[in-house]
Amino acid sequence: MDQENSAIGSAPDTLPEIFEVFDDARRAGFIAAMEFKQNGGKLAGCLCSYTPLELLDAAGIAAVGLCGMSNETVPDAEAVLPKNLCPLIKGTYGFALTQKCPYTYFSDLIIGETTCDGKKKMYELLNEIKPTYVLHLPQSQKRAYASDIWREEVGLLKKELERRFDVEITDDVLRDAVRLRNRARRAFKALYALQENVPPAMSGVEMMTTLLKSTFSFDIEQFVESVERLAEERMSAYEEGERPVPASSKRVMLTGCPSGGVIQKVGMTVERNGGAIVCLDDCSGERTQSMLVDEDADDILKAISDRYLAVNCSVMTPNEGRLDNTLALVEKYQVEGVIEVVLQACHTFNVESTKVAAACEERDIPYLKVETDYSSGDLGQIETRIAAFIEML
Repeated sequence: MDQENSAIGSAPDTLPEIFEVFDDARRAGFIAAMEFKQNGGKLAGCLCSYTPLELLDAAGIAAVGLCGMSNETVPDAEAVLPKNLCPLIKGTYGFALTQKCPYTYFSDLIIGETTCDGKKKMYELLNEIKPTYVLHLPQSQKRAYASDIWREEVGLLKKELERRFDVEITDDVLRDAVRLRNRARRAFKALYALQENVPPAMSGVEMMTTLLKSTFSFDIEQFVESVERLAEERMSAYEEGERPVPASSKRVMLTGCPSGGVIQKVGMTVERNGGAIVCLDDCSGERTQSMLVDEDADDILKAISDRYLAVNCSVMTPNEGRLDNTLALVEKYQVEGVIEVVLQACHTFNVESTKVAAACEERDIPYLKVETDYSSGDLGQIETRIAAFIEML
């Protein structure tokens, strides 16, 4: 998207007019974001695992997650967007349109990416509300030119951040940012490793919630320290005999679409019905967080771009790396059943689920696909299907 034609004007540093109708938790989020901005902080809203966070860190900009994860503003979005779009797209746009998300409201810039046609076109409308910069992603990691194209895209984002925020992003500052983000990834891996224990050392819902919180932290170093402490505390308690998950729980992997919006609907349902989520194989899970950036590379910007291009997402074709990684994680975590979450109208993950199901069947791994959205209309059906699946394991 041509940034010279993007929405004009600085981000607000005061509360929206509808602040008084919010509940206490949302008011607290708005006040925290407002105080951050009033103290000179800059915010960039991010929507995908392909966003090179190190560039934002190096520019002194806090990265916050903006993916819509509730049904609250979907009806508002549907007044503009088609109803047969995925709930993540509608939720994201709806929260921007209604000013109900503190992080969207106070963002100085939103960074999108071309991971699906629906998002790509939604960003054009979002740009009328908030300045939106779109990264153009290669559609295959295997093309000889893909690495160079993505290196150029990441370089263009660097230039845009320098221009828009009047900063200089040097290689030395980038390397420092890489070291910090690698430390964060190692902290997350330590958290994932708790689930290798039999029974696991923490509930899967707690793990998912912790990962979600990381996307709303203005201070990445402070959050990394909290994750490191949490992993150490849970492991120490486990070694002392504490068992937060019953030994009888069936070991379940969640794979597929981003799961942040279905933690209650799917995650809690799994664990309420005798399952334990031991592996999260989505955008926030191990298949993404396990990849580090080469801190000593001569071309640090290319090292960053290469790391992000290697993310296995259903937008890539072919995407065999995801299947290989999923099966490896099944073995690593001694998974007894795989549940794939597909958000309605997410065509890439929905089509690819056929391959995931076939790979699981070939290895005699029980598999269940749950196609859903953020509404409560199918809660009963999902409860019945997941309960029956876990009982069958």
